[in-house]
Amino acid sequence: MSRGFDAVSTNGKQLTPRECVQLLVVGAGPAGCAAALEAARLGLEVALVDENPIDPALMGLDVPFHFGGRMTGAVRNRNAMTEAIVANDAALGDVFEAGVDVRLGVAVWSLVAPRPGVSWVGRRSAGLTDGAKSWFCGFDAAILATGRRDVGVAFPGWNIPGVMGATAACHLLRRYDAHEGRTFIILGSGAEATVLAEALQSAGRTVAAIVEAASEPIDSEGCRRLATSDAKILAASMIRRALGSDGVEGASIIRLDDAQSETAIACDTIVLATGAAPVIELFDIAGAAIVFRPESGGHVPLVDADGRTAEPMLFGAGDCIGIKADPADRAAAEGVRAARAAAALAAGPDADWTKLVAETIPVEQAPSPRLLWARAAQLVAEANTHLCQCEEVSLDDLLGVRPPRYLNCDQPAQKARDLASLANESGSP
Repeated sequence: MSRGFDAVSTNGKQLTPRECVQLLVVGAGPAGCAAALEAARLGLEVALVDENPIDPALMGLDVPFHFGGRMTGAVRNRNAMTEAIVANDAALGDVFEAGVDVRLGVAVWSLVAPRPGVSWVGRRSAGLTDGAKSWFCGFDAAILATGRRDVGVAFPGWNIPGVMGATAACHLLRRYDAHEGRTFIILGSGAEATVLAEALQSAGRTVAAIVEAASEPIDSEGCRRLATSDAKILAASMIRRALGSDGVEGASIIRLDDAQSETAIACDTIVLATGAAPVIELFDIAGAAIVFRPESGGHVPLVDADGRTAEPMLFGAGDCIGIKADPADRAAAEGVRAARAAAALAAGPDADWTKLVAETIPVEQAPSPRLLWARAAQLVAEANTHLCQCEEVSLDDLLGVRPPRYLNCDQPAQKARDLASLANESGSP
């Protein structure tokens, strides 16, 4: 009996990319732009893709960054946002002038290469989408410069509109020119926080306070400059709760050594600059080796001095291979090195690929320790405080080992498997 044709099966079929390029660069930040520019100078055919401008519906869902509902209505005009991104980034303008095929508003959702188990993949290819359609683009080499994402810290009210991540704040302010916040409190005092604070002030915004859990500001010089502009610098402190219901109206701040000393400061936006993690999903999908390096921000791809990964013809550059204290300068240098290494291998792409150097990349960042922020968050957390916004897991849920609420955790069968019942079954006191 014939089974007929299965339209979705890959059996007996071959992936046919719609287009092919010599070098695909993913991410148009400092590292990606530098890599694309150098590769074009060396004569490679380069395509540079970046997911910005992001669809406003995704921004409303806090994807891919924690936007906190602080974007203006201007983000709904895709053409205007594209123009703003180009106008606000001189390096991107240079890339256009160099003849690079720049594609904004295009995201990469997959990287595939021929290997056992995926014989239908004829050549290295990337899955691309512009939101309306999807297709595959073949490439000889790829440089991933996918950047960072914020690591948030929980406190009561951090899930209301107006609480956002530092990376999202930078994007809305610098790339989109579409940040509607006017008065800010920034949680964290590292270089990321102080650079953002000064950029906000230059844009006519008010920075009411910098709040730091450590006993001294991390970027002491930057905080000294901010203090001269009447921004309060509050070390050994934590936000007890965000004030407001439909949106941030202020923050209640306590000293960690005296939880009874509570101060309310008015603001409409709270920015979380408490840490960042490398964006590594595409490296993982492609099969690159991933290692855990706390000094680099967490899980990162294993790379050599040129950004070469364990996956042939796949390179990394910028914050996605390790968070930097001076991201723009270091990231651009990494992009240039990766482009030169990719160009040198263009004639024989798989030659000597096994000589990957498993060295630790020097990282100059000295962030406020995440453990310190976790302890500060523990001090102010309440039973119903969401520790994970996307899964809506509260402190009570975590301590009770209860599943996310969308799994109907109030059913008798679920309640029978909470921490207390499990402890009773095991005979624990």
